[in-house]
Amino acid sequence: MAFDVIFREATLFDGTGAPGVVGDLAVEGDRIAEVGAAPGSAAEVVDARGQAIAPGFIDVHTHDDFAALVYPDMAFKTLGGVTTCVVGNCGMGAAPQPAAKAMAGAMHPGVSWPEWDGYRGYLALLEATPPAANIAVLVGHGTARLAAMGTEARAPSPAEMAAIKATLAEGLEAGAVGLSSGLIYEPGKHAAAEELIELASLMAGTGALYATHMRDEGLGLLQSVDEAIRIGEAAGVPVQISHHKASGQEAWGLVERSLEKIEAAQQRGLEVHADQYPYTAGSTVLAAVVEGGRLAGAGGGIGALTPDKVVVASTARHRDWEGKSLEALAREFGADLEATIGRVLAEEPGTTVILHTMSEADVRRVMAHPSTMIGSDGLPTLQGKPHPRLYGTFARVLGRYARDEAVLDLADAVFKMTGMPAAKFGLAGRGRLERGAFADLCLFDPKTIVDRGTFEDPKQTPAGIAMVLVNGKAVVRDSAATAERPGRPLRRAGSQ
Repeated sequence: MAFDVIFREATLFDGTGAPGVVGDLAVEGDRIAEVGAAPGSAAEVVDARGQAIAPGFIDVHTHDDFAALVYPDMAFKTLGGVTTCVVGNCGMGAAPQPAAKAMAGAMHPGVSWPEWDGYRGYLALLEATPPAANIAVLVGHGTARLAAMGTEARAPSPAEMAAIKATLAEGLEAGAVGLSSGLIYEPGKHAAAEELIELASLMAGTGALYATHMRDEGLGLLQSVDEAIRIGEAAGVPVQISHHKASGQEAWGLVERSLEKIEAAQQRGLEVHADQYPYTAGSTVLAAVVEGGRLAGAGGGIGALTPDKVVVASTARHRDWEGKSLEALAREFGADLEATIGRVLAEEPGTTVILHTMSEADVRRVMAHPSTMIGSDGLPTLQGKPHPRLYGTFARVLGRYARDEAVLDLADAVFKMTGMPAAKFGLAGRGRLERGAFADLCLFDPKTIVDRGTFEDPKQTPAGIAMVLVNGKAVVRDSAATAERPGRPLRRAGSQ
């Protein structure tokens, strides 16, 4: 039989957590045709001896809603083995469009966007102008709330709640995989748990999930986990805790108890999991850090911060500020912290920053836990110095944490970035090496794969990834991006 591609004698990690086994894998069209043995010929035969093949990595926590349009080659993801991105996290979604564009301004300043109507229109645009990677969407609660009632610090009126529900319903009908919230950001921070329960209840029985950037990842971490679990149990929907961590030194160690809370909820029958990026620093917009006095010791849900731990990642015009801490900028400006922040936000309101707030021991504890999958949470501000997680998340887990430091084994690491998220997010036909599955594949060298980016020089693609296929087409070949754009919008099973 003739195939399009045969990989010969690779170590196959099937995405279930099972150990790798040596065998062949054949691709025909957009599907895996054979696994284990592939008798026959092919237009392309790849000698994969000494290499590993895994399902393409599923990045469950991204902010690539608009990057998929601005940078359709998605090379910052595909060169790292990612074949599917879940967008719309932290309450920031792609619709309604006017509110979505306002939220996207920080990451993509000055971009002129095409028009689309709702999530159905956004997904149709991705079909018409496909990116290199697949895209699955979450409905952003914050975006829907902003469109319905601005930044009002109160409960929505019945009419406003109806408008928010209409956005969610339209997204679910279009194929969204769930609802996300961002409870430290405007305007999501004004939403009570009851509002979120009422909304999430619309998803009961659909397979869609509730993903949350919780209200407090610092000293209030445990109460925030309780709230997320309560929302899921009351609404009858699965829960995904975003970027599970304890932020701020005073909160280090709390993840041991937050993991216990997840375990207890699972034992009660709730499908609750978390995702994680494998770094001790996070990243967000500076305006969100300043809100609530987070640099004045209040924490505001992200732990106490000092100006030396807040580093400018990207700005629209002040390249010379990038890579400098607020403390360093204050010295450069000859001003106090308040005046420094005021100047930065006045001149660059969309400034993104990197926050050095986490413990390595906590990162390892969360990573090793069976409730955790992998998500980069990268901000695609390619013009500046974005957090290196944008490029290196998956290779860092496989190389540093699995191979070099044995925090988890390689098969389990692959499972956390393939089969596990595919099952949780309802991505049918993805995340597994099996006959008939979509040919989303990553060919890598398990001996050399590793991230290379640093905070000083973040835009470095990983080592050790040779070839990446999306829907049977090579988007990476010989460790370089190709011109192929075979990505598809992935819709939830049962949606229109």
